[in-house]
Amino acid sequence: MISDLFVTHRSLLFTVAYEMLGSAADAEDVVQETWLRWADVDQSGVVDPRAYLVRIVTRQALNRMRALARRREEYVGEWLPEPLLTSPDVAEDVELAESVSIAMLTVLETLGPAERAVFVLREVFDVPYDEIAEAIDKKPATVRQIARRARDHVAARRPRVAVGRTEQQEVVEKFLAALTTGDMQGLLDVLAPDVITVSDGGGLVPAARKPIVGAEKLVTLFAAGYRKVAPELTGTPMWLNGAPGARLDLDGQLAAAISLTVENGRITRIYGIWNPHKLARLDAEAALAR
Repeated sequence: MISDLFVTHRSLLFTVAYEMLGSAADAEDVVQETWLRWADVDQSGVVDPRAYLVRIVTRQALNRMRALARRREEYVGEWLPEPLLTSPDVAEDVELAESVSIAMLTVLETLGPAERAVFVLREVFDVPYDEIAEAIDKKPATVRQIARRARDHVAARRPRVAVGRTEQQEVVEKFLAALTTGDMQGLLDVLAPDVITVSDGGGLVPAARKPIVGAEKLVTLFAAGYRKVAPELTGTPMWLNGAPGARLDLDGQLAAAISLTVENGRITRIYGIWNPHKLARLDAEAALAR
């Protein structure tokens, strides 16, 4: 009974933890900690197992967020979320797909722990304010204020234009074709003039430590380095975090996961996750739910 209830809600718990932490590895640890606490609970006194489990996983995720704060501050270069391989079905739930997108998770990184927890629980999972208050040990009125601040903060920074999966796939394919063949004009054609490129190498592999702004600057940098990697560079479309994205391989080895934000048929943001520690989950689909 205990195991069955937990398994029923496991995908939900992982999704909550992942959206709060931006790290699948840390989310898995939090889910495991939640299981250990759940196993010690007297089940007869639990009226709503889903709400109870969400409360536990939220508290554990908050503890983990605070513990990771210094590690994030000391991170070398830009920090991006750990990408997940997802099925095309995730995109059918538009709100879920947006909430787990690399672009949205990057925005959520700018929130404080309590604000992020409240935003995720309320806006993504529609948890009642009183339940959120219990989960984060604050009064419902305070939670409402936090939710309002968090919504305003995210609204000012989130991607403003959503495109259909077909258009996203077409842009990804054009981008990969130009990238892997060294077609610099083709690359310029698919990039917005003011495109922003963010790379995460974690200090472990070569990657720009600050965002690169502008299509011409990006293409110039790529052209300078293309000869060093061609023809070992290949690109493959794949579903990342609920949207069409891509993986890049160098000499047959996974080198990066690429997530794109598209507006009016052109790429406005490129997120490149090169840190090898963050690429371990691209061989099996992640089970997400809400």
